[in-house]
Amino acid sequence: MKLLKQLCEIPAPSGDEVAMKEFLLKYIRKESKKWKVVPEIFQEGLQDCIILKFGNPRTAIFAHMDSIGFTVRYQNQLLPIGSPDADSGTKLVGKDSLGPIECELEFDNDRHAFYSFGRQIDRGATLTYKVNFRETKQFIQSAYLDNRLGIYNVLKVAETLKDGVIVFSCWEEHGGGSVPFLAKIIHEKWNISQALISDITWVSDGVHPGKGVAISMRDRNLPRKSYLDRIIAIAKKRKIDFQLEVEGAGSSDGRELQTSPYPFDWCFVGAPEQGAHSPDEKVHKHDIKTMIELYSWLMKDL
Repeated sequence: MKLLKQLCEIPAPSGDEVAMKEFLLKYIRKESKKWKVVPEIFQEGLQDCIILKFGNPRTAIFAHMDSIGFTVRYQNQLLPIGSPDADSGTKLVGKDSLGPIECELEFDNDRHAFYSFGRQIDRGATLTYKVNFRETKQFIQSAYLDNRLGIYNVLKVAETLKDGVIVFSCWEEHGGGSVPFLAKIIHEKWNISQALISDITWVSDGVHPGKGVAISMRDRNLPRKSYLDRIIAIAKKRKIDFQLEVEGAGSSDGRELQTSPYPFDWCFVGAPEQGAHSPDEKVHKHDIKTMIELYSWLMKDL
């Protein structure tokens, strides 16, 4: 889990994904020499997004690079990036023109967020949770498993991938915005019209830790049933533990694929976590293992 720990510790709140982009490009250029297929890397003109193309692709995996966090406003005010869920006293880290920052999150009676620090922080600076990565026999716990675990998944799948596209997107936690131009590129360049969303979902009353990767049949959005049925059939055929998720809220990069002018089929497939968007997100190792296994088969069989 060394790689996952490294990924969790890289600050990349929505709109400031450059550190993650640079880490991934360095990692891919070094490690892909050992992969079954060395991918073509597309990054120029894509802002901070990355596209990897392997062989003759039929299916694309989307994994968003960004996380939730905070933007410094005026005085000691903070504005949320995405939807962070943390208590007063949570440690936040970042940097500005005067150097490194480690401060504490505070809230007033109306739940407006503030920071407590020995000086004013530059307005516009971004702050993220201080990462405390923990591993036990069964669980991984850390800030930003959403979506560093989605990135970890695709990097493990990439080791044996022969045909496919991997897309690292930006801004997902704060309303999206990168997927429309990424979808245009991969559809027009390689005629790809089916996708998987490598992201992290929730433990709920119907999805439990340790029971396998979750295949989401719907969230706020509705993927096409015939495509879902193909994915479920592959999971059954390959005898991989999985759970079926049915939710009425939440969203992902799949929403932007569904509303794009291109005929994309998509499905969210990911491990469930406890404590979503908190500093202490928690995922069962069996669910990570089955996520990687299922994605590896889906990229072969879809």
